[in-house]
Formats: sequence, structure tokens, C-alpha cells
Amino acid sequence: MLCLFTDRYQRGRNDVVTYRHTDIRRAAVAEGTGTALLVAAVVGSGIMAERLSNGNAALALLANSIATGAALIALIFTFGPISGAHFNPVVSLASAVERVLPWRHFAAFVTAQVTGAPAGVVVTHAMFELPLVQLSGHVRSGTGQLVSELVATFGLLAVIHGTGRLASVVPLTVAAYITAAYWFTASTSFANPAVTMARALTSTFSEIRPADVPLFVLAQILGALAATTLFRWLLLVDSKDDNIAL
Repeated sequence: MLCLFTDRYQRGRNDVVTYRHTDIRRAAVAEGTGTALLVAAVVGSGIMAERLSNGNAALALLANSIATGAALIALIFTFGPISGAHFNPVVSLASAVERVLPWRHFAAFVTAQVTGAPAGVVVTHAMFELPLVQLSGHVRSGTGQLVSELVATFGLLAVIHGTGRLASVVPLTVAAYITAAYWFTASTSFANPAVTMARALTSTFSEIRPADVPLFVLAQILGALAATTLFRWLLLVDSKDDNIAL
């Protein structure tokens, strides 16, 4: 998430972190590991929250969102200098569209993410002594859910594009946005195809029915591309605009 901008937005900045694309194997392993830990945080905190909240759904969601936000801060700081800490196929897609992530490496990133995400579910189930794989039956369908996912993902990519020039703040802005989006979207802000697919493999607090995954993913892709298109224009430095006073 730390490298979603190009030199046409910022040139010569020392605080910019980009992934070490000369070592794709290490970057891919970082993406897979980080995605697995992120999913473990989402699913595991959901299980714990549900067990301890005594049926209070609002309290469970609060605990789930705070734990997810805290994990995001730690994981982005940890893996950002190695891979950019995408942990999300649509983030990698936007990075490739912006020519930061080479297209030849895009498949390796996405493969690592969609492999790491279900691994995170399996490990979490093992920790809580649940069946390692469970198919969810929780329905998340309808226009409201899909609009929520489009908005959630649009906002996530907007935050990354808008703050990505300062690597030190990205973990905080992304975590703050996702924590808030748990509450202001009807879908509780999945905003990540890899995480969405993995959450179909759990029958716990954060679950989603497998049949609802494809449209969630489509909405997420559309939201990411819309934000990328908008910020390509918003952040483009044009020489004739240099003297405009704001």
C-alpha cells in the first residue's frame, strides 16, 4: 500500500517507499505472509469478539474493527519496505495500472495474496479449535451490499493514492479508514478480493456466502479503478498549473 504513485506525481522524494522489484520472490512471500496475517486478524478477532460479546453485535463489530485496524498498522509498517504491503489484489492492480508494479510481477503478487488469505483462515480455525475449512451460509447480497463494496474500495484506494506520497502516514490512514468503513458501509467493508474469497471459507462472525463473492469482487475492482482514474487526474502535475495559488 506504500507505493501507489508514480514519478509524475512526485519526483526525488526521499520518504517514498517502493517495493524491491528486483527480488520478486521475497516480495511475493511478504505479500502472502502479510495477507495471511491480515486475514487471521480479521477472522480471529471476529471469533473472539463474538464469543465474548454475549450476543451484542455492535460490541462484537467494534472489537473486530479495532483489531483489524491495529493489525493493519503493524503489518503495513512491517512488510511495506519489502513488497509495498498491498495484501489486496485491487491494490496491486492499481499499482500495475500506475506503472509502479511491473505487469510481469502482478500475477506473482495476486497469486501470493489469494494463497495467503485462505491459509490465514485455516490457521485461525486451528487456533480456535474449529474445523479447518467451513463454507459460509451468511447471505450478503443486494444492491446495498454491492454499492457498499464499491464505495468502501473506492475510499480505500483514494486514501492510498492521496496519502501514499508520505510513506510514514500510510499505515495510519489506511487503518483509520478501514476501521471507520466497518461502520459506515452496509457490507462492513471487505474491500479486498483475496480477503473476501477467504472469508467464504469460515462460518464465523466475518463470513460471506460463496455465491455472493463474485459480485463483491466485481464491485471492488470497479471501485479501485474509479479511484485510480480520479486520482490520476487529481494528482497529475501539469507545468501550466505550477503557479496556481491554492
